Amino acid sequence: MLAFLLRKLALLVPTVIGITLVAFFLIRLVPGDPIEVMAGERNLDAAAHARLVQQLGLDRPLAVQYGQYLRQTLSGNLGTSIVSREPVSREFALLFPATVELALAALALAVTGGITLGAAAAVHRGRLVDQAVMGAATLGHSVPVFWWGLVLIMVFSVDLGLTPVSGRIAIEYDIEPATGFMLIDSLLSGEAGAFASALLHLLLPALVLGTVPMAVIARMTRSSLLEVLYEDFMRAARARGLSPARVLIVHGLRNALIPVLTVVGLQTGALLAGAVLTETIFSWPGIGKWLVDSIARRDYPVVQAAILISALTFIAANLVVDLLYGVADPRMRHR
Repeated sequence: MLAFLLRKLALLVPTVIGITLVAFFLIRLVPGDPIEVMAGERNLDAAAHARLVQQLGLDRPLAVQYGQYLRQTLSGNLGTSIVSREPVSREFALLFPATVELALAALALAVTGGITLGAAAAVHRGRLVDQAVMGAATLGHSVPVFWWGLVLIMVFSVDLGLTPVSGRIAIEYDIEPATGFMLIDSLLSGEAGAFASALLHLLLPALVLGTVPMAVIARMTRSSLLEVLYEDFMRAARARGLSPARVLIVHGLRNALIPVLTVVGLQTGALLAGAVLTETIFSWPGIGKWLVDSIARRDYPVVQAAILISALTFIAANLVVDLLYGVADPRMRHR
């Protein structure tokens, strides 16, 4: 297992270098001057503008700037925000728990709903349940996230008034950020109604973010389960008089796990790294919204860090899946 892990880690080196190249040069293709954005409504003369450019090192050749950025990144220094003048690592530490909380809630909905619906569709293959689940899965995979989010806001927030429109908790609650996870912090605060408010704020964003992964997991669960439902070991399990639920869960889903595990792992990375639209629609203060705001401000260090961290998160999720492959099937360790 150690050799398997080392091989996987060795492959990450060129990948990380490629990510730093993309993160560095991509933002510089966006039109606009970060100095003017930083100055805001202040009118900078040419001397002041040139002085700020020199202080930020933006007057150096791109190759030199990239070399400095790469050295800083490899040493664990993500730089300093051009706009806020705060260390990027500090801003990230404050915002990342919000993204993790949203992604975990969305993943819980996606895995629970996807596996349940996929299994139901496989068991009732060709029937109304199967057609309804697969139709809903196709629709869920095809609907744009921004449109789906706006529809849910209009229905549940505006028309019915059941859920909040944005944010993580109602403004009347002053919650001390002990962990950064609002559900946990609201429980620790002991304030009446705080946890319910945090849960309501989380519900719609998690549903929007988890819709596509749920559809993908449902389709994969159905396909993978159909391949094992009529195998000899399944017929043997039924012949021994085991209950249908035990046959399905213990023998069927267990043997259909690896393809589903692949999808869950990929979707986990995608949820953590790609919640940009959902966080923007619901004004969720995570790294996705942080990235969008930083692009608008031409805040190079923040954009570089956000892209790099998002990509590394996706890679880490895939690495965990590869390791789980090795645990579930020892033959995978030699590939």
